[in-house]
Amino acid sequence: MNRAIGIIPVRYDSKRFPGKPLAKILGKTMIQHVYEKVIQTELLEEVIVATDSFLIEEEVKKFKGKVIMTSPKHRTGTERVAEVAEKMNFDIVINVQGDEPLIEPESLNELVRLIQKENVQMATLIEKETDLSLLNDPNVVKVVVDKNNYVIYFSRAPIPFRVKNFFYRHVGVYGFQKKFLMEFVNYPPSFLEQTEGLEQLRALENGVKIKAIFSNSYTWGVDTKEDLEKVIKYLEGRRNA
Repeated sequence: MNRAIGIIPVRYDSKRFPGKPLAKILGKTMIQHVYEKVIQTELLEEVIVATDSFLIEEEVKKFKGKVIMTSPKHRTGTERVAEVAEKMNFDIVINVQGDEPLIEPESLNELVRLIQKENVQMATLIEKETDLSLLNDPNVVKVVVDKNNYVIYFSRAPIPFRVKNFFYRHVGVYGFQKKFLMEFVNYPPSFLEQTEGLEQLRALENGVKIKAIFSNSYTWGVDTKEDLEKVIKYLEGRRNA
């Protein structure tokens, strides 16, 4: 069976929310929340934080996590993941963004199983979203899929047109065959990728199919301070339930 590793790319500087990996959520930093969820994933043999920030490196070491320093020149999180993965003896690479504190291990297990069984080159997570007020939020990435759940397109704009009851929201998690990952990061940035600000479009523009599966639980990525408050409120509600 193909061996899988989880890599969490993290950078300190963010235009919308500087220093967000170290933001506190119920007494722990966001990166600690993400790491502790990912290491519970049974099908991941190893979990590593990849960063170019000494502050994040210090924080990960503080909670006894594994961390590798990477080049500060990377344009995307996937490039940072690839730098670490290239030196590792694994067949499958799961890229979990460092701003996904609500990610659940079983969703990551399903992603690994999908790549093992169907031999897809790249896969990702999506969720069914019924809050239509989010449709016009550019921080919420929308996705449309075909009848076999292969991605047709990702966008920050409302897609599809005239949504009535729900749309599909993208979750910042990717699974790769390692061999394809090393090819993907050598593709030049594509037109749609640069237009939308979404690196996954580089794969679609190069004719690569991306398989989508549904997350097993509610997940919300943190792009802004408002997102952080939403996550804190959600976790407080679960804790007090």
